[in-house]
Amino acid sequence: MGDYLPPLTALRAFDAAARHMSFAKAAKELRVTPAALSFQIKSLEEHLGRPLFHRLNRAVELTEAGRALAPGATEGFAALQTAWQAARRQGNDTSLTVTAGPALTAKWLAPRLYDFARAHPEIDLKFSATLRIMDLERDDVDVAIRFGYGGDEGLYSLQVRKEWLTPVMTPDLAEQFPTPDSLRDAPLIFDDSIAFLQPPSDWPTWFRAVGVDYAPTHGAHFSNADHAIDAAVAGVGVVLGRRAMILKDLTEGRLVAPFKTAIETQGRFRFLCLPGAENRPQITAFRDWFMAEIEKTAHISDEFNIIPVQEVQSL
Repeated sequence: MGDYLPPLTALRAFDAAARHMSFAKAAKELRVTPAALSFQIKSLEEHLGRPLFHRLNRAVELTEAGRALAPGATEGFAALQTAWQAARRQGNDTSLTVTAGPALTAKWLAPRLYDFARAHPEIDLKFSATLRIMDLERDDVDVAIRFGYGGDEGLYSLQVRKEWLTPVMTPDLAEQFPTPDSLRDAPLIFDDSIAFLQPPSDWPTWFRAVGVDYAPTHGAHFSNADHAIDAAVAGVGVVLGRRAMILKDLTEGRLVAPFKTAIETQGRFRFLCLPGAENRPQITAFRDWFMAEIEKTAHISDEFNIIPVQEVQSL
């Protein structure tokens, strides 16, 4: 038994079989025949000088040696995969994969992407609309746009403007409910996607900011911000809409914001990528475009009296 490492193909076969605890499933993952996979594992056992699996009637079990090898094999192939993806990205200046939440993608990014694509036809842009926590070293993602409080240690993190919220509704509903106090009788819509924010950025907080003693809980609740906004556009009710989610509908007249008081949350969007990756041409181009698009509508904030939610608590 030598000290040098066995063939990588044999270790890869063992790793797959140890994860699945099945030679058949491992062979299917690796796209080889069960006989070929069994041969690779047998050659690995000969190299080691002891068995790695107990072959049972319809199953396999790891031996003591197999249990010692399995964690390191899995970690080793995961590290190789990460390194391989990183190396491929270094030589690729034409593709860009961005992940953002479904609501931001639908309400903010998608309507604007034509301009980016027209300005940068050389970039093959791909989007993944998800709130799943991504590992930028392991997952095939270059940029993540996330909303919240941060916690972005080890990443390049560019924070953008804080979000504020104000009631928005159709023009017809605005005529029916002309004052903040009249909203007591309005059908209210709740965006539960921001329930995690502290201090709360919700209906009771906004009513407190405008001096109305009202803490509603009854109404239509939505787990996604874009669904809550779409319900407001359809005339279902009045939603406490976040700046980024309501801008397009406001500027195009589908929604109006008749009350010029907004509450500002401490949560904000962040532009995230691996350290150093911000200098890659396609990421630099997307970042600069993203920030420029935000600044195009910055003047809308000047129309509102924006009160930080932490200040509302003292009112």
